[in-house]
Amino acid sequence: MQTYNNNNQKHLFKEKKSTNTINQCGLCRGTKLLCGKDRCPVLVRFHAKAKAKPLLDTLHIGGASPPSVFIGRYGYPKVSIGPMIPPVMGDTSIIDTPELWLTKSLDEIVDFRSQLVRGKFAINITDVENSSNVVEYTRELALAKNPVYTDALFEKKPYGRIVFHDEIQPHGPSAPIKTLDITNPKYEQHIEKAYYDTDLRAKNAILDVYNDGVQISAIQRAFSVGAFGVKKHRRFVPTRWSITAVDSTIGAELMKQTKTAPYVNEVRIYTHNQYDNRWIILMTPSEWQYELIEAWYPNTTWNQYGNTISIFNSYEFYEGRTTYAEIGGCYYAARLAVNELLTKERRQAGVIVLREAHPGYIMPIGVWNVRECVRKALTQSCQKFDTLQEALVKVTEIMDIPLQRWINNSAVLKNQLYQRRLEEF
Repeated sequence: MQTYNNNNQKHLFKEKKSTNTINQCGLCRGTKLLCGKDRCPVLVRFHAKAKAKPLLDTLHIGGASPPSVFIGRYGYPKVSIGPMIPPVMGDTSIIDTPELWLTKSLDEIVDFRSQLVRGKFAINITDVENSSNVVEYTRELALAKNPVYTDALFEKKPYGRIVFHDEIQPHGPSAPIKTLDITNPKYEQHIEKAYYDTDLRAKNAILDVYNDGVQISAIQRAFSVGAFGVKKHRRFVPTRWSITAVDSTIGAELMKQTKTAPYVNEVRIYTHNQYDNRWIILMTPSEWQYELIEAWYPNTTWNQYGNTISIFNSYEFYEGRTTYAEIGGCYYAARLAVNELLTKERRQAGVIVLREAHPGYIMPIGVWNVRECVRKALTQSCQKFDTLQEALVKVTEIMDIPLQRWINNSAVLKNQLYQRRLEEF
């Protein structure tokens, strides 16, 4: 990681030098925006929680689960599993379908996700065949295609703040489940087929269902409840792990096809702006190489207290990685999206994904954001260049951070710019 101080942005952050975050909030109270953000994240969360609280102040909740489930990771291998239920009826599918969220604002996402009450039932990860109704119904919800009426009685009133993590989507308060009941769900047929095939390996089940056109989020949900794999090896998988496991598995399989294809014919730049994040996907005609570089401005999710821009990167060359990416799940989400396009075109490329996260990105909303933003960028028309140098000039027009800083923090760009190739001799 390196940090970079952008003088043009100093005026946004000067207050941070003299006061800590607690004092800032006390002085600001959401009106002066001393943290430099366009909107106060404390107030965004507060208003979402205030809207939902009257509906959640009870031991009993009934509503249409999108469907949605959550598998925790604390206490592993004994974890908490259970449904997530909004206290509303109707078509709630949008609440747990992140593939549809790019048309929604951050506030809207927080609003509908904060309604989800998480039921908790403690169980060992290997006990997927437990006879408890909570286990059975949680699994059925994970296999369901459409919203399912879900009725839960809790041991105590749901409690807790709205949960925000970079890997998982936000959700509301939680409580231990006393009893659970659901109406008969209609299973997603491709997931159902994989579920009943108890001799099919989990990896093959994931790939089969993906190739049948099932949405990534639905595959991740089913994988988390141990619905895939050889029967004796099935396990509950914490939700945050299942998200990255599915992204990584599909991306790695697509990458095998990418590596055997001819190179793209030109240097390409794809762009997208979303939630005050600027994205560039740079492709070059070369053997497979891939890198994700993220630049976080002060007052953003992963650089809340700094005065300088923090830059992180993870990368791989043709041989691939042998260790988990430093950046985490975002790396695999973007890699999946890139390989979807390359396999569709039957092409191979060196790929650098650049991300500038500006102060308007006030809270984490899940790794889906990376996958869907890169996917969205790759559906747009690209700009084409004869050389990498010409394309990098365009990068300087789009991004605020100087080009040399991107190069200094990039393994793949350095390789592309400075490594001599066989065809040069």
